[in-house]
Amino acid sequence: MATIEAIMDIPVEHERNVIGQLDSNIKKIERAFNTTIIDRDGVLKIIGETTDTEKARDVLVNLLQLSKRGNIITEQNVDYAISLSFSEKQSGHQMVEIDKDILARTALGKPVKPKTLGQKEYVDAIRDNMITFGIGPAGTGKTYLGMAMAITAFRQQEVQRIILTRPAIEAGEKLGFLPGDLQSKVDPYMRPVYDALYSIMGAEQYQSNAEKGLIEVAPLAYMRGRTLDNAYIILDEAQNTTPAQMKMFLTRIGFGSKVIITGDLTQKDLEDGKKSGLEDALRVLKNVEGISFVQLTSADVVRHPLVQRIVNAYEKDEEKRMKKRQAAGLKEHGRKYGDENHK
Repeated sequence: MATIEAIMDIPVEHERNVIGQLDSNIKKIERAFNTTIIDRDGVLKIIGETTDTEKARDVLVNLLQLSKRGNIITEQNVDYAISLSFSEKQSGHQMVEIDKDILARTALGKPVKPKTLGQKEYVDAIRDNMITFGIGPAGTGKTYLGMAMAITAFRQQEVQRIILTRPAIEAGEKLGFLPGDLQSKVDPYMRPVYDALYSIMGAEQYQSNAEKGLIEVAPLAYMRGRTLDNAYIILDEAQNTTPAQMKMFLTRIGFGSKVIITGDLTQKDLEDGKKSGLEDALRVLKNVEGISFVQLTSADVVRHPLVQRIVNAYEKDEEKRMKKRQAAGLKEHGRKYGDENHK
């Protein structure tokens, strides 16, 4: 293929943001597309084969558009723009459309919005359905985006209260008896939920609404026997529920309520042999109208890029283990079949 040059102008006020500190962003783009990018006073010259040069330029155009919308370009933005450019069905231009969807603002005024196509699908599913399951690895924004949607609905008086719950199960450790009153015993399990609440709503506003009973944070066991009307309900860490707990929770939902259920099936803390309520719900409810299942992947991880690489490594390891188990199963089946024929 022929080698071509493409020229792109970047306004001086966006130059550092787009090219990155010590040209880190354009170096990453160069490696991804096997191109050479030369920066001269806000004019970028991209040199490479035709297709690669066009893709590199598209990535830079999208980063520039994000910068013009007031975003600080992160490594995750660059990685995601590059990954989209390799997809035939997806376009990097969708990044700008995703960026327009502001769900809420944090206590410090920072906008909360989806950052990937998977997250946008998740947010849209929450808007369109009464019950939404968000399933995926750590760092994909399942709880945080759900919290933003709940707080926005609460502020706009679409619901009267917010209820946040999760099963109180220790993550592979035995913590023993915790000191203090009931709330003190529950708080360590609910800390991730509090972190999201404080970030978006602010500690003072949360405390004020909590004292009025408008925001409730409680372990899943406390949901039994209740009917939850006119509420935004979030069940976090649903992979640690049992099928009975999941059924109990889903049958609590009343009129005017909206439910978000989040979980990661690769991080179950249930005792060996116990089936996950989340896994069971995927099977039982997959064809029920009004319920949406959104599967997020490592491509939707928005934490440090190393987290995405860790998730990918574990997924590859699990695939290898699965293949070994399948191969062992086939071998055992063949041995038994051979023994029967021999008889």
